[in-house]
Parts: sequence; C-alpha cells; structure tokens
Amino acid sequence: MTGGADSSFPSSLAEPRERLWRALHACDETRAVAVVRGALGADISTAEQMRAAGERVLLDLIAPVQIRLGAAWAANDITVAQEHAGTAISERCVAAVVDSTSSALPGTSAGRVVVACVDGEWHALPARLVSEVLRLRGWRVDYLGAHVPTEHLVAHARYIRAQAVLLSSSVEVLLPAAHNAISSCQGAGFPVIAGGPAFGPQGRYARLMRAEWAGDAPGAAALLAGNPRRPGAPAVRPPEADLPHLGDEEYTMVLQARRQLVKQALADVQESFPETRWYNRYQNERTAEDINHIVTYLATALYVDSSDLFTRFLTWAAGILAARGVPPRCLLPALDSLAGQLKDFPRTFGILHTSRGVLES
Repeated sequence: MTGGADSSFPSSLAEPRERLWRALHACDETRAVAVVRGALGADISTAEQMRAAGERVLLDLIAPVQIRLGAAWAANDITVAQEHAGTAISERCVAAVVDSTSSALPGTSAGRVVVACVDGEWHALPARLVSEVLRLRGWRVDYLGAHVPTEHLVAHARYIRAQAVLLSSSVEVLLPAAHNAISSCQGAGFPVIAGGPAFGPQGRYARLMRAEWAGDAPGAAALLAGNPRRPGAPAVRPPEADLPHLGDEEYTMVLQARRQLVKQALADVQESFPETRWYNRYQNERTAEDINHIVTYLATALYVDSSDLFTRFLTWAAGILAARGVPPRCLLPALDSLAGQLKDFPRTFGILHTSRGVLES
C-alpha cells in the first residue's frame, strides 16, 4: 500500500522531499503544506487511490524529512528553535493530509484502538503518523498525543473498550515508564504494541517487557489485522517478573544515588579539565546536566541489562559534542569517576568498562 507506483501521483518523492525540507528549514508553513498537497496528486479517481496516496505522503515524504530535521539539529546545522518550528510545521502537514483524505476513509471500522506516547515522552509526531495510517486502513483511532500518564491511558482504554493499545517512545530513559505502561495495560486486559527507537534495535526491549513490536506504521497495522492476543487473567506484574536481573537492586541504588554521583563526577571533571574552573554559572549548569544524562542512561542500561544501550548513548553524545566544538574526550573523566564510585556494583562497572573502551576506539 505504501510502495507501489500509481499514475495519479509522482512515482518518486525525491524532489518533493527536497522542497519540503527547504520549506521546513525556512520555517515556511504555507510552502510546506503546498508541497504536501501537491504530492497527494490531482487526478485521483477512487477512494482507494486517495488512501494509498495519503499513506505514501505520510510515510515517504513527511516522515523522512522529519528525520532529516532531527539529524540537522544533531549536526548543529539548525538550532533547537528551528527544530521545534520545523516539527510544528510537520504536524500541520500531517493535518493537511488528514483533511485531504477524510472523504476517502473506509465506511466501516476495523475496530477501535488507542495510540499514545509513554508518560514523559514529548516526541509525538511518530505516534501521530501511526494513528493516521491506521485511520486510512479503516481503524477508529483514539490518538492521545504526548506524555500520557499511565493511569489515564488505562482508564481511557477501558472507557472505549479498546482492542489494543499502541505505545510510542523515542527516548531510552523512559523505558522504565514504558514497562509500567505495558504491564498496566496488559494487567487491564489489553494487548500492547510498542514502537519507536526507545525500544531498541528490532524492538528487543519491547519483547523483554512482553509487548508486541512494530517497526513502523504498516507493521502495526499488520499486527492489528492479525487480532493480537489479549493477555491472560489480569494481574499486577512487578518489573522483576520480566527482568529478573533487577533483583540485584543495582538499578535502584544507582538511581537513588544519582545526585551524589553527579556531584562527585562534576568535581572530577573540573579537576581533569582546569579550564572548566572558569566556567560561568550557565556553563556549569549545562555540564552538570550532561553528567546527569550520563547517570540516567547508565541506570536505564541497568534496568534492561544492556551495555549496548549505554554505548549507543555515549556514541551519540560524543557526536553531539564534536559537532559543537567540544572534544568527546571530556566524557572520559566522568566515566572514570562513575566507575570509581560504583566499583562494587558488578553489572554497573561492567557496563562502564565496556562503554569506555568503545568510546576510546
């Protein structure tokens, strides 16, 4: 449905993608919406063609340009403000597709589902794209948007008697919150389909948490079409039931000690880099914030018992720093400080040791 060429709309979206990128880069909403409407095609004669065109524009035009926007921020080519403005325009582009395809939606519903972001997750566009693709494929979707508290998510799913709950998350540090949402929804009797980069390569962390995994919107639609199996008898499931390694309590202890860990690591970084002693208040606050991120990601890696998660974060962070003229080697003293403070925690020390070796290579 998403990849086949049709004479009613362009066989290649490469040129519209470039024009949409330029519009987002210039924060030009009017031009961006015009590009999207043009890409839908002018000579579509059937509702099926319109739905296919709408899905193609959502997934092969808007989504790739949004990914490019995030990459441009990471490379320091655009500011945070420009990235936020571009994302808001992407949301407007999705709304334009919804408006243009509303008359072509199937007359009967395949069922009703909830799509929401994990509590704390503000990157809502991926969930919105999934919602609109599912609508085009005949599902009635209750899209709850960003940062949905778990108790309200479960209550809404019960209220509408949802056939399934679809959860989206892009940020790995929200995995404990995602796990709570998954087990809470399943405990209330609802199948859960998870998606987004937070759940790891091929959805490995989603599967650890006993959720089904969809790598993209068509994948989610395919899982729903297969009538995902509802959980067994509703029951409260503690995290250790899925993640027995949590029994060593290293995750809990690192999380509880985070403030002291950050404080000592900041002092050790300042000792290793004398120039930091001349930082102003803003620079010191940003440095402490960066170290706090390191500790939070370390705790998350402990939660899912994955050194790969921490290594991916450090590699990403090193790239962000390098793009902004900060030497990635400045991360090493923070890692060494944490390793020294946490030397009696075997899993934690192992993750730090492994990740430091990757960062040095």
